[in-house]
Amino acid sequence: MAFTELLDTLGGVGRFQMLYTALLLFPCSLLACHNFLQNFTAAVPWHHCQGHANGTWSTNLTEENQWRVSIPMDQHQRPEPCLRFVQPQWVLSDPNATVGGAATEGCEDGWTYDQSVFPSTIVTEWDLVCNSSQKPPTSKSLAGVCPASGHPGNSAIVCLLSPGLRWGRKAPLIWSYLQLAVSGACSACFSSFIVYCVFRFLTGMTFSGIILNSLSLVVEWMPTQGRTVAGALLGYAFTLGQILLAGVAYLVRPWRWLQFAVSAPFLVIFLYSWWLPESSRWLLLHGKSHLAIQNLRKVARLNGKREEGQRLTKESSVGRPSSSVLDLFRTPAIRKVTWSSAVPPRFSNSLAYYGLAMDLQKFGLSIYLVQVMFGVIDIPAMLVSTTTMIYVGRRATVASFLILAGFMVIANMFVPEDMQTLRTAQAAMGKGCLASSFICVYLFAGELYPTQVSHAQGKLKEFTRLSLGLQALT
Repeated sequence: MAFTELLDTLGGVGRFQMLYTALLLFPCSLLACHNFLQNFTAAVPWHHCQGHANGTWSTNLTEENQWRVSIPMDQHQRPEPCLRFVQPQWVLSDPNATVGGAATEGCEDGWTYDQSVFPSTIVTEWDLVCNSSQKPPTSKSLAGVCPASGHPGNSAIVCLLSPGLRWGRKAPLIWSYLQLAVSGACSACFSSFIVYCVFRFLTGMTFSGIILNSLSLVVEWMPTQGRTVAGALLGYAFTLGQILLAGVAYLVRPWRWLQFAVSAPFLVIFLYSWWLPESSRWLLLHGKSHLAIQNLRKVARLNGKREEGQRLTKESSVGRPSSSVLDLFRTPAIRKVTWSSAVPPRFSNSLAYYGLAMDLQKFGLSIYLVQVMFGVIDIPAMLVSTTTMIYVGRRATVASFLILAGFMVIANMFVPEDMQTLRTAQAAMGKGCLASSFICVYLFAGELYPTQVSHAQGKLKEFTRLSLGLQALT
């Protein structure tokens, strides 16, 4: 009896499948919070230089006049963020006065930050503004690349070790939960920016393991008729996490507490994940039929099919060779599929998607509102893509959404910065198109691969996460 037929005999999509899927998709929602967390923890509030430490201020000077005499104004008549006068220009205490050619210098005594929206961020914690530290073009980009670069680091390890090691789905998933809980919490506990980056790197290394193993477990315990819905639910769980992040970040403003708030739940997830059964399909393929039967009988009891479960007996099964990333390049036909439908679309999708979604301050609107908008837009977009894939086809749907996304991104470049609402709406529509094309690409590419190498594309997918690291530096 085929394994899918066996699952149908034991209740099909029953109570076990629904509970199992919910327990695995809940962490994926919280994972989305971590993925976009630095929109808030690395936000750059409005800032300007502090006045001279030895300056003598008149008690008659208002705060605005104190700025004017010590800090030059920009074109919007706001204090320059990175410059101050070498000597206070007292004449500027008169609002109608002007000074030309006054010598300026950097912010030698630090910065003053606007704390009305963000009481603290990693930027205010370590003064990651202007040229105060030897970092890449912006310190926020460096902070952003740390968790993102963990993806390809983890992917390389997985791709090298998976052909020789047989850890299953559950063990790497449990370890990923623990690593994320510990490294995420530790990111909020130390006062060194370098240590913070190290722990964010370790946090990023868990993302791939959680997503891939969660999806594998859900699909392998799901009968054929429920797999499409299960895959769609994973996308919606990730979308829900983006919306949830906006609410949590709005309620928890200090960056350390926010970092801890989205990390601590993974400790609870780590504890209950021990009771989640390993994939019986994987156990059968690796000669562990006795454990597979134990799990299947538990599933039968939960689904109200106890008698069917008791009738299960050990059957010999031949394990198939494990697939590796090299299988995707062995023959000309497979290479063509890999290079045309797998690598370029996924890489470009990720680069554009996270480029739009991980720098929300540039839109000039409330960052919390934009985060919610960018999350909500994915829901109708994925519904449309699912419908068009059924009635129009995979290839036409992929091409259409990629073209629409590219058009929205390019058009957004020509919208004036003061038209903030239009820029935000265009970017949100572009992100929605990219989210839709994500689903189309993964489904379309998976259907083009032969069954014997279908698992290998999961490893290839992780190399495309390199675009996350590149995005943080662009």
